[in-house]
Amino acid sequence: MSEAEPTPTSINLHRKSRMLSISFDDGSAFDLPCEYLRVYSPSAEVRGHGPGQETLQIGKEEVNINEVEQVGRYAVKLVFSDGHDSGMYSWEYLYELGMNQSSYWQDYLSRLEKAGHRSKES
Repeated sequence: MSEAEPTPTSINLHRKSRMLSISFDDGSAFDLPCEYLRVYSPSAEVRGHGPGQETLQIGKEEVNINEVEQVGRYAVKLVFSDGHDSGMYSWEYLYELGMNQSSYWQDYLSRLEKAGHRSKES
């Protein structure tokens, strides 16, 4: 049996800076930009229904989160300012996004550039 997955001890939305701060019971803490959370949404709209079916999210630099809704004891639903609200962000997935933020973000910026779009932060 593996160790229990880290569980959030706090989740705070900072609308002005468009950042979601999340702390876990293992001592990890992450500040995740709304744009990052939006472009890595676990929804089928973004991820597709299988490998190679992902849809590159473009033009999400100014997106914000309007609501954070807890789903049971395992996830949150994020309601974004662009109307997207179909992804369930499990504690495990939020932790993964935090731990891999630098490499995932660079991968996203690379894919944007290949598509001919430049993010404001690239």
